[in-house]
Amino acid sequence: MAGWGYAFKLTKQQVLDAEPPGTSRLVEHELRRTQSGRDQGLDTIVLIPTPSQSPLDPLNWPVWRKYAVLLTMSLFSFLASFASAAIAPALPLLQFQILPPRPLNELSHLVAVNVLLIGCSNIFWVPLSNTFGRRPILILSMLLSTLACMWGGLANSFGSLLAARCVQGIGFGPADTIAPDCVGDVFFVHERGRAMAIYTIFLAGGSFISGLTGSYIAGNLGYKYIFWISMALFAFNLVLEIFLVPETLFDRQAHLAADHNSGVSGDMSYNDEKSRAVTVERTVPPGHITFGQSLKTGVYRGNLLKHFMDPWRSLAFPGTWVVMLHYGGLLGGIVTISTVGPIFLAMPPYLWGKNVGLLNVGALVGGVLGFFFTYFLSDRLITGGAKKESHGLAEPESRLPVMFPALFLATTGIWTFGFCAAHPSPHAWVGMVVGYGMVGFGIMQIPSIGFNYLLDSYHAISADCFVMTTISRSVVSFAWTFFVASWVGKAGPALPFGVFGLLMAVFSLLV
Repeated sequence: MAGWGYAFKLTKQQVLDAEPPGTSRLVEHELRRTQSGRDQGLDTIVLIPTPSQSPLDPLNWPVWRKYAVLLTMSLFSFLASFASAAIAPALPLLQFQILPPRPLNELSHLVAVNVLLIGCSNIFWVPLSNTFGRRPILILSMLLSTLACMWGGLANSFGSLLAARCVQGIGFGPADTIAPDCVGDVFFVHERGRAMAIYTIFLAGGSFISGLTGSYIAGNLGYKYIFWISMALFAFNLVLEIFLVPETLFDRQAHLAADHNSGVSGDMSYNDEKSRAVTVERTVPPGHITFGQSLKTGVYRGNLLKHFMDPWRSLAFPGTWVVMLHYGGLLGGIVTISTVGPIFLAMPPYLWGKNVGLLNVGALVGGVLGFFFTYFLSDRLITGGAKKESHGLAEPESRLPVMFPALFLATTGIWTFGFCAAHPSPHAWVGMVVGYGMVGFGIMQIPSIGFNYLLDSYHAISADCFVMTTISRSVVSFAWTFFVASWVGKAGPALPFGVFGLLMAVFSLLV
């Protein structure tokens, strides 16, 4: 195997000729002679991955169906985040609504076990989806989520409520792994940035909006209505999944080989001489996916044991570790702030009562700004970089610069929140809200840019990479949530949030 010395001796031309994982020729450069006799440079986007001729290929689906998949998966991620986090701002009120009363550090376990199982449940969800298809697993998980929310609404004891939260966490798991993988299945490389930005704003927005509304729901209607509202929304999402989302797990290589053997071919792109705008055209597949075909549930890809081992093999890739640590650090910060923040604001000198959820206004504003930042830059960077290269190569790393300001702001935001919480005053809440907003801006980049990086680099095993990412996120969030209330109570908020920010700063250097 070539060593580091060999790698550093490569010329730029040799580097360009090599194709690391995820590198693809996204842009074809061509000179055309115009009617005036001048040479005009035209850039054409190449469709990556190459679609087959099958109407069952998700890349060949009409735009409306692709966006139906995107919005259904985004809604699933929103609801999972909403139902998971909505109880956090309600904990100060839940302390008096559940009998017998429980201390706040014990009630925080309702959040901790939920986020832990959201990640750990994917150890079996994703291998099952890679074996039997995305659609049956998504239907099963949404059904389980609906029933678990019903259980939470019917629970009359802390033990029963804790068990319902555990089952909820298991049902919510695919929203963080299989859902983004479905988005990657139906969009081309040059389209994924914006698609993942939409998915991410729903994912992050669920936590922020639940933080705003959870305390009001618990204060005005009772905490059980958090579960009843979630149950109704999950039932609606289940109906959308059944009727609008066909199976996205597709053996494209086998179909491309069959197309090649049968001599089927077609132009995958073209240049418009009248415009410098980049345009894309696909060969229309013979026939269209029927409604009956869209309802077909399940495929079989065999070798279940191998699929259970694949997530652990993904740890061999540095990109998996980078996204794992970033996502774990940021989600840990979000969950910690959403858990202890309402407790701070319920005490003097603030005494916000059921208004403690307003802390999430900052996070919501930061998340929306982060969405627009990612939406307009992610795909532009990767296509722009490919157009500048003479080879027209698109590198997954081209998206990563979008993360730099986000990681800086998120790290600074964790410190800002901790410092202001450690020095309570009538106006210190402003710094807490702003700090939370900075973290909210940062959290938009990890699923959007980080998940996109994994999709582009290791698309065949991206779901396995997502498993390890969500496990790390859940373990970190569980650990921080489980002991942070006690740690803050003993040491004050400055030390815990100082340590959290320091860890996030170290993780950020890995980019």
